[in-house]
Amino acid sequence: MQNNNNDLLHTEKIIADRKTFYIDLKKNARGKVVKITEDVGGNRDTIMVPADILADFIAALTDIQETSDNDSDNS
Repeated sequence: MQNNNNDLLHTEKIIADRKTFYIDLKKNARGKVVKITEDVGGNRDTIMVPADILADFIAALTDIQETSDNDSDNS
């Protein structure tokens, strides 16, 4: 059995209240992928984002952040 940790290129951890987010850059046979895992009390949900669309994913998150920031200014 292959050790998947050998394919881990970079990892980040964000703690927010009772949630922990793990953001991992991994490499597999099809290329690089970003794995985003949310852990809430041992319950985990994960999404995988192909690294080749990471710029689009970040741009969408940036747009959402700007909308959220602007909405906060109007409250």
